[in-house]
Parts: sequence; C-alpha cells; structure tokens
Amino acid sequence: MANSMLRRSSLSIGTLGTALLLLALAACNDGAPGEKAAAVGAPRQCPRIADAPVKLAGGTFDMGEDDVYDEEGPVRKTTVRGFWIDPHEVTNRQFAAFVKATGYVTVAEKPVDPKQFKVPADRIPPDMLKPGSAVFTPPDFPSNRYTDWWKYVPGASWKKPYGPQGPDQVPNEPVVHLAWDDMMAYAKWAGGRIPTEAEWEYAASAGKRSKNIQPDEANSWQGAFPNYNAESDGFKGVAPVGCYKPNANGLYDMVGNVWEVTADFFRPGHDPKDSDDPKGPDEGSAYDPLNPGMPSRTVKGGSYLCAPNYCQRYRPASRQGRDPGMGTSNVGFRLAYDKAPVG
Repeated sequence: MANSMLRRSSLSIGTLGTALLLLALAACNDGAPGEKAAAVGAPRQCPRIADAPVKLAGGTFDMGEDDVYDEEGPVRKTTVRGFWIDPHEVTNRQFAAFVKATGYVTVAEKPVDPKQFKVPADRIPPDMLKPGSAVFTPPDFPSNRYTDWWKYVPGASWKKPYGPQGPDQVPNEPVVHLAWDDMMAYAKWAGGRIPTEAEWEYAASAGKRSKNIQPDEANSWQGAFPNYNAESDGFKGVAPVGCYKPNANGLYDMVGNVWEVTADFFRPGHDPKDSDDPKGPDEGSAYDPLNPGMPSRTVKGGSYLCAPNYCQRYRPASRQGRDPGMGTSNVGFRLAYDKAPVG
C-alpha cells in the first residue's frame, strides 16, 4: 500500500504530472456538492441487473484502431482463450460488502506521503497531504486546461465521491476513487482478477470492429466539453450500471460511464507480433509519454467525460495510461475469471 501512496502524482488518467497537480491545488476545497446524476426530461430506466459473470468462448478478433489516436494501432489479429467476465463494473454495493467483510481502507482514505512530490516540503499545500482524491468539477466557461476541471478534493473517496460535503456513494453506481492496490485487494477477495487489455477489448467488441462513432447506448458527454453537457443520454455524471443496453455479449457499459482498468502496463501502440493471448509489455518496457515517471496501467473504454470535441474514446479500442497509485471520479473496473466463480 505504501508504494501506491508514493505514486499519487497525476490527477487524471496519466495526463497530469506532479507539476500540473501542484498548479491545481489553488482550487482545493472541502468537496463539491455533487453532480445531479439524472437529466431532467430524459429519464432512463435502470433495472437491477445480475452480478453473475458471463462466460465467453475464446476467439480471434481485430484489436485496435488505426484512424483515431496513434496509441491505438496498428490493428492486429488477436486471439484470446475463453474466460468469464463481470457483466457490469464493480459497484459501490459490491465494494462495500468487501470492506464490511475485511475492514479494508483504500489509498484515498489515507494521508499522502510528501516524498512523492519530489519538491521542497514548503511548496506542498497542506490540503494535498490530506486523504482525498481527484474529482471532476466542470467549469462554467470553455477551457482546454486540465486544471480548470480536475480538483484534488480532501475527503473524496469511494464513500463520498464528490468530497465530504457531497452526497454519499450510490450502491448501484460503479465504485470509483480506487488505486490499483485497492482493485487488486478486491479481486483477491472476490476470487477474480483484473482482465488483460486483449480480454477486455475482445469482450467489449462483441464481434464488431471498433469505430469512432459516439454511441447512443452509452454514458458519454453530449455538447461542448467541459462546460456544457446537454445530457441527452439521460445523465450528467456517472450512471448506475444497467441503464444502457448491453452489447452482444450481454455486457453493460463496456464503453462510456467510467474508464476501466486492465492488467496490462501501458505503452503506446500494439506489438503486431504479440497476438496470441497477449499480456502487454513488462513493467520495464512500459512507457506513458504523458506520465513518464512511472509505469502506468492501461485503461479502456472512455468515460462519461468523453465528447466529440475532447475525448473520442467511447470505443472498445480506446486506450490510455493511468497512474496506478491514485483514483479519480471517472475510473472503475470489472473482474475476469479463469473458471466459473463459486457463489
């Protein structure tokens, strides 16, 4: 756990290094009031959906995409073995059961080690050393600066996604604000594992090639990011699981809603020769140009913040590096299994 605390050096998914993080601290606060989740006038039915993992037969598919972002190509024929995968992202309800059973405390709920910043201690604002996490806080003006919409909020955690003054977690929403170690602890308790990038994309693709089209049946951003969201998909922020139609594999929210962490270390592009049940680069070969100080993990599928004018990553092939040492309000995960889970 200590190693994760030493890595809380970027606010978004591997796009803000320590310097930008410190610049953002002037906007630290005690917590946002929370985003109104459901859009008025565009209600969606969000029925309770099953937790039972879905069995997928192995197969070969076209992994990657060549015509959007460079790190997503080249397209390669990729084969994966059969596996089971959760039908939806791990929810707050499921994570709460784990915490109740084990007494687990997440990284975001612990104080931050000042050594992580590698700057003189007197340059670190006190709030930055408090337990907390990164929260998306939309500005009321157009901007292309990450520091205008990401805030480090003391007291933000999976229990209080928007900070101590915001609402409590919603049981059927994806759990967020988790570091890699938190996800691994849950996976061990639940008898599963974090899926590889290839497994995840195979499951998300469901027999179709990834294409750069904003989906109707996914929680993404409609309008001009970051200051105007038309909410025509029914939600302004994170949505409960099961609000949108599943893909052909019976899996919900494989694109949009929250980014999902995979087991692979991140490196731009795919190795065309590594196509048989690939596991990604080893830690020594990992490289994230937007977060070069540490080996990032690969996240997939985009989130509710992805918009045509900012983040066209509401696709199975989308991929970015993500700091494993801290969570954010738009990153979650689901589990894979090598055999049918018991119970």
